[in-house]
Amino acid sequence: MCLSHRPTRTAMAGRLWPDVPEDHAHGSLRSALWRLNKAAPGLVEVSGSALQLATDVRVDVREMSDWALQAVAAGGGSDHAALPDTALLGDLLPGWYDDWVLLERERLRQQRMQALEAVAARLASLGRHGEALEAAHAAVSAEPLRESARRIVVRIHLAEGNLAEAVRAYELFRSMLEDELGVPPTEQMTRLVQHIPQFRRELSARARARPDERFPRREATVIRTLEGRAVVGLTRGQ
Repeated sequence: MCLSHRPTRTAMAGRLWPDVPEDHAHGSLRSALWRLNKAAPGLVEVSGSALQLATDVRVDVREMSDWALQAVAAGGGSDHAALPDTALLGDLLPGWYDDWVLLERERLRQQRMQALEAVAARLASLGRHGEALEAAHAAVSAEPLRESARRIVVRIHLAEGNLAEAVRAYELFRSMLEDELGVPPTEQMTRLVQHIPQFRRELSARARARPDERFPRREATVIRTLEGRAVVGLTRGQ
């Protein structure tokens, strides 16, 4: 009901009791509305054949959507550069597998990740790198193989001057992508770190490797940046 705004009785009955005759579904809906009104008077408003939640009822899905729309709005200022409450970062109706739930869950997930990336980029532009990383990692946590979120993580590290962290974030994603999908990151991702001297040497070493060794399994070794900071790189297995 909170997703459809003003569904009809027939639509609600069919959605909640799809495997029973229509008259039985309508009877079950009437019984459910009666019990609901006893437990929480005024929660659901009935207008003719339509149903809707009372106007003063807060719905987390609506609040998340409102935040996401503000976050990705063009020209949004610092007022919109903030993470939502953690309660708004969960999935829709966990444990439900109806077709309509799966579609709506995926729509909301994509909307949430795009908003998190927009907020992360905006926070980074404001110099609020810690908060920016928090937003970017929230997107990565929701979808570890989402490259656009991983690119933002690398950009934030570079903006802070943390070359070692940028390379480490890149290598972690490269290794994960190879293990899961058997493909390398896009050129757009690689360009972010290819200017770092040690990373260029790593690329050259991989290019000289035999074809079956070009994407080795994870084996960490420590290399040094020009600034003397440690970077985790990947080398061919012994």
